[in-house]
Amino acid sequence: MLSCRRDDGELSGRIYVSIYSSMITKQKLFAYINLTRLNRPIGIYLLLWPTLWTLFLVGEGYPDYSVVLVFVAGVVLMRSAGCAINDYADRDIDPHVARTKSRPLVTEEITSREAIIVFTLLSVIAFLLVVFFLNELTLWFSLVAVALAVTYPFTKRLHYLPQVHLGLAFAWAVPMVFVALTNNLPTPWGWLLFVATVMWTTAYDTMYGMVDRNDDIKIGIKSTAILFGSADRLIIGVLQGFVVFCFISIGTQNDLRYWYYISLLGVIGLFLYQQFLIYYRDPEECFRAFLNNNYVGLILFLGILASYWMPF
Repeated sequence: MLSCRRDDGELSGRIYVSIYSSMITKQKLFAYINLTRLNRPIGIYLLLWPTLWTLFLVGEGYPDYSVVLVFVAGVVLMRSAGCAINDYADRDIDPHVARTKSRPLVTEEITSREAIIVFTLLSVIAFLLVVFFLNELTLWFSLVAVALAVTYPFTKRLHYLPQVHLGLAFAWAVPMVFVALTNNLPTPWGWLLFVATVMWTTAYDTMYGMVDRNDDIKIGIKSTAILFGSADRLIIGVLQGFVVFCFISIGTQNDLRYWYYISLLGVIGLFLYQQFLIYYRDPEECFRAFLNNNYVGLILFLGILASYWMPF
């Protein structure tokens, strides 16, 4: 009888340990998901749209779909890696900002060493995709992409234009697509698309910066939202106008059809709506305006597709 009780106790203990280990594993998994923001994919979308625009413009509606898959995977990997290195860089800042004080490095669910390992692993996987599936010129361009991703999180301590640096990081997908599909440097309209993407990213990330502006001022973090001050809405509007002008020129140079220009009308409408949202500079409304840019990318991409795919 005693033996049976002892066996039952050992069995119960093993079950308890197994359940506890499973819970720890799940908690760690969710912490990694939070670290890489896979539960908040807006950053993936905003990086993906310029990549898709370029793929389907250079490929005239029919790019090499193996290259498309590599770039889509690369977008997910590098955005996730960028979030990991960003949280590592901001580990001493995030506790003082209302929006970021629950991030996994702040709550100690993830260690600094683990964040570095995640960044390195994801970057290496993305790099290997380029090595095995794309040409040599794209390989060299990918090194620039990694450098931009690594340095971006630290720029907010150095100058008031980290949003521009992020724009360069996101827009670098444009020349990478060109060299991947053509093995040549971008054409003039390709560089114009690169510049438009930098301006678009700067505009929407300034909206994002407006959310944290008060906290950032208190702790000494720099951003375009702080730099622009009371002129923030005006400068965002100027940037949006410049982006529309660039898109019109890109459409003309690629002989895109009227579907594309209809999508541009939708883009203009969304930009006006975003101006309405940020009018009172309310943090929640500014965040909504930032998120709304996902639809800008989607509508423009649909316009490009329709221009090549629609029979009329």
